[in-house]
Amino acid sequence: MSVRKLKPITPGQRFRVVNGFDAITADKPEKSLLAPLKKSGGRNSQGKMTMRHRGGGHKRRYRVIDFKRDKQDIAATVESIQYDPNRTAFIALLKYADGEKRYIIAQNGLQVGQEVVAGKSAAPEIGNALFISDIPLGTIISCIELRPGQGAVMARSAGTFAQLMAKDGKFVTVKMPSGETRLILSTCMATIGAISNSDHQLLVSGKAGRSRWLGRRPRTRPVAMNPVDHPMGGGEGRASGGHPRSRNGIPAKGYRTRTRTKKTNKYILERRKK
Repeated sequence: MSVRKLKPITPGQRFRVVNGFDAITADKPEKSLLAPLKKSGGRNSQGKMTMRHRGGGHKRRYRVIDFKRDKQDIAATVESIQYDPNRTAFIALLKYADGEKRYIIAQNGLQVGQEVVAGKSAAPEIGNALFISDIPLGTIISCIELRPGQGAVMARSAGTFAQLMAKDGKFVTVKMPSGETRLILSTCMATIGAISNSDHQLLVSGKAGRSRWLGRRPRTRPVAMNPVDHPMGGGEGRASGGHPRSRNGIPAKGYRTRTRTKKTNKYILERRKK
């Protein structure tokens, strides 16, 4: 994986850094695994805007991803590594021995032609999905379940990974990408390896138009507003702002919003870094 800095032959390309797409091996997606993706424009079922700065953007089709890895103990061959416009990570097209095709999130180092397998018979190798109880301590893992059979919900974006720290009875201790250390049931599944496209954080869009292509509309800075519009608005000249906070007054930096009485608090051994 690599990034490319473009020659500034237009103003929009002056600072632009793009993905080299070295890992991508196929241009066209698998048609049988595509689904329609409807845009909401930030509106709810009543047509009222409930999320600002959403709208427009390029038309997309959803790639149906197998987060559950429930086709167990059957070997699958990686047919191609593909780009997915709906997520930061790359995806891998698997073809199982019985002919079925499925998409999974691609791990870093996953190669075309490689065999991957899920379940009890799987070895702790990149791309294989195992029950956490069967994974050796210290292993780098990703695509982690929080409830058995739920499907992967954690460590799914580009370059992220977690680490298996300890095992104790029916729980294991996992250090999450955020730095949080928490307990997870050992009967949950996880995939070996870090997520692909780790260079995603180095990309620079170069112009405002690329945000519009992604469906993001312009956002007004709160300090440029009037006091009636935002808590950080108003003031003479640049003497405005105050403490960073949201439109409805909730502090934006360092303020804890997690409920103190949340039932899952007991599974968090160490909170994420500030």
